[in-house]
Amino acid sequence: MTDKNNVEKNTGESQAKPYRSKKQLIAIIVCAFVAACGIGLWMFQLAGGMVNTNMRNLDAWGLYIIMFMLFVGLSAGGLIVSSVPKLFGIKGFGGISKLAIWTSICCTILAVAFVVVDLGGPLRVWHLFAYANLTSPLMWDIIVLSLYLIISIIYLWATLRSERGQGTAVALRAISAIALIAAVAVHTVTAWIFGLQIAHEFWYTALLGPWFVSSALLSGLALVLIVAIALRKAGYIKLESANLIKMTRLLGVFCAVDLYFFACDLLTSGFPGGSGGEVVAMLTTGPLAMFFWAEIIFGICTIIVAFTPALRKPGFITCAAIFSVLAIFAKRVQILVGGFQEANISYPTVSSGPELSAAGKTLADVGGALIYTPSPLEIGLVVGVLGLGTFLLLLGLRMLPLKPVEEQ
Repeated sequence: MTDKNNVEKNTGESQAKPYRSKKQLIAIIVCAFVAACGIGLWMFQLAGGMVNTNMRNLDAWGLYIIMFMLFVGLSAGGLIVSSVPKLFGIKGFGGISKLAIWTSICCTILAVAFVVVDLGGPLRVWHLFAYANLTSPLMWDIIVLSLYLIISIIYLWATLRSERGQGTAVALRAISAIALIAAVAVHTVTAWIFGLQIAHEFWYTALLGPWFVSSALLSGLALVLIVAIALRKAGYIKLESANLIKMTRLLGVFCAVDLYFFACDLLTSGFPGGSGGEVVAMLTTGPLAMFFWAEIIFGICTIIVAFTPALRKPGFITCAAIFSVLAIFAKRVQILVGGFQEANISYPTVSSGPELSAAGKTLADVGGALIYTPSPLEIGLVVGVLGLGTFLLLLGLRMLPLKPVEEQ
């Protein structure tokens, strides 16, 4: 009887419980309000049409697709932090596996939301499947992204079952392997949407696939670090400093690899006799120079913090993680806007569509030589979608047993 009671006691202590507080509830309500405002802006966009954005014929994608690329990358961190230790049987990062997976799920949902917003209407989502062109990389990405979201949810469910002793280690390891493969696949296919377009000089490179994966690892791990440190300060988790330092070192490695890929691409394009000299000039000294140098500076700062023991403190680590996300955002801007900045059609008769609205023209003037700058509507809608993501993250903490438990 005593042994049975001890087993029940240990089992109860090993199972996490949802996290609930008054401040958390207030934050959920505020985020829900922000998300509702975003839905209102989306209704306005649906009623007035995409002409209310600053996207036109010569720059058919804008801030929505930039954020889609960013959040597809951010979703990688959760699955990488969770699946790699389980798959290879190594020690994890303080039992934050469930939290990391939920962060990944929230980011994937937001990536899908940005695609829906960019399509111009919910009915077009149905058209994607009803009239699917399976030879299009865009359709490949839609399929892989849908599977990726489903696999992430199954992975979280399997992790929770395993924690309750209802699954086997072999099954969880198998799902970890599938999740890791899906994480690499979704970012590779997303890169192919751009990299297979021959007409755009900046996009047409075989390096874009590995480049997307490396930047996804960097930004995704950075997001997990930000969330973990914030929840540690709130008292939700007790993340050991050793685990925090391990993740910070890994962040520095990912950042160095990402900058290495960028340097390789720039050298190949800008080498005398190469065809990408105009692209390099556009990035380093042209309209996109602000984003280029921001990425370089943020990346160097991240590496310095990651490999300087005296700087590996929670405050500096948080700043380094934020710098990493901002660096990848700057890279996404360069990729998308840079693909349209160098015109692939030289005919002067190409129409750019109706004139921009007054507010849109004001922001376009601020952008100067940039072919595209987002309109106030686009910025407001992005804020609304970010509110939805924070709402989902906090709601998951409140409703799901995501609190870390002692690793077995």
